[in-house]
Amino acid sequence: MALTLQRTLKPLSRLRRMVSAAFLLQSGACAVVAWSVLHGGITIPPADRTDGTAGAMTPAGPMGAAGPMAAAASGTGTPVRAAGASPYSSSPQLAAAPGLAEARLALSTIDVIVTRNDTLDRIFRRLKLNLADLASLRSLPGLQARLDSLRPGEALRFTHKDGLLFGLERRLSESQTLKVSREPSGLKADVLQNPLELRSRTVRGRIEHSLFEAVAAAGANDQTAVELADIFGWDIDFVLDVRPGDAFVVTYDEIWRDGAYLKDGPVEAAAFVNQGREFRAVRYTDPEGGSNYYTPDGRSLHRAFLRAPVDFTRVSSHFNSARRHPILNRIRAHQGVDYAAPMGTPVRAAGDGRIRFAGRKSGYGNLVEIEHTRSIVTVYGHLSRFAPGTRVGTHVTQGTVIAYVGMTGLATGPHLHYEYRVDGVFKNPQTVALPTAAPIDARWQADFLTRSAPLLASLNPAGTMLVSR
Repeated sequence: MALTLQRTLKPLSRLRRMVSAAFLLQSGACAVVAWSVLHGGITIPPADRTDGTAGAMTPAGPMGAAGPMAAAASGTGTPVRAAGASPYSSSPQLAAAPGLAEARLALSTIDVIVTRNDTLDRIFRRLKLNLADLASLRSLPGLQARLDSLRPGEALRFTHKDGLLFGLERRLSESQTLKVSREPSGLKADVLQNPLELRSRTVRGRIEHSLFEAVAAAGANDQTAVELADIFGWDIDFVLDVRPGDAFVVTYDEIWRDGAYLKDGPVEAAAFVNQGREFRAVRYTDPEGGSNYYTPDGRSLHRAFLRAPVDFTRVSSHFNSARRHPILNRIRAHQGVDYAAPMGTPVRAAGDGRIRFAGRKSGYGNLVEIEHTRSIVTVYGHLSRFAPGTRVGTHVTQGTVIAYVGMTGLATGPHLHYEYRVDGVFKNPQTVALPTAAPIDARWQADFLTRSAPLLASLNPAGTMLVSR
């Protein structure tokens, strides 16, 4: 009985194993077909076919009946569809799409911060990216200049798979992004526009301790404080002249992109009350693209000379005709101003002119003399070294770095000794009346008045006057 039962169950066991194996194979085949349909590897033609044949699944790859081989077999050079083949799978470019889709499933993204002396060639080699892709990028019209002008500190985003480049993004400006992507036909580059939104903002404040603290308390950034000091710097010494109770109001644009704040734009209009004196400024861009700050009636706030040609920490010695010299220990006129600053601080040309002396001169140590118009000469002493290009006969413009702070000659510490001479007569650089720059061009006066009116009005909302306490 037991032997009979064993003989009966043995075939049943073999049958069960065969059924299980068949079920597994069938399930696997269904999974493969479903994945191919989802990812474009198999196309299903429409049901309403004109030839009356039943719709069949056709591979879109090179080995499918609609691939290049079918075209070759026809002998005509025109792709020929086999019976039952989908009319949507005849393009060789589309035939490559499934492989592209498969590759995108395992892409790697790398963010790179550009460092000094970096080039795309070096970055590609460092990341082990395909240099042939870089050559393809450079060959795209108008793209090479956008790729070669890398700036230290900027961010690049690379997308790749096993060294093959699939994407590159670079911010060209606040409003433009370069985007490279891989298409079936190869690499493609587009410049995407990122619209910027300008939101006008006006802030006001009163100084209790310092300009920077007051600007921060008003809700603005340090950049606004720096711009205020630059705009009114020819009329107000923000190191020595600012007093508690001085007041300011500033109008500027905030720059936003995609609903996110980016940064502040330049100051458009400003007013500052210093010890009871009110100063106003408005920014105007002329039809030729030049931007400057003017008084409400069109006079330039710019001066032909900087009041102080160095970013100093303090005035260590003022203009004085009866100063006791700290080294010689005797009364000797100090015919300039000493601006204390860290060793190596850049020294700038106070105005446009021609260098008439650059070298060493007695107690001055390393010295530069610049000859300007109107018989004005400026002198810069105790320099540590000269900037490249600083030599006799060279023409310089206002703000050009000509040398660096030092303590050569008769000096007890690092500082700039600065003199201002008119017709050979020494003048106090801190109080001398500085020549003004040219006023606004008469051709643009009407345009200036029209465009500046709303900006100036923003400084006094609801008729409120700006006063100093």
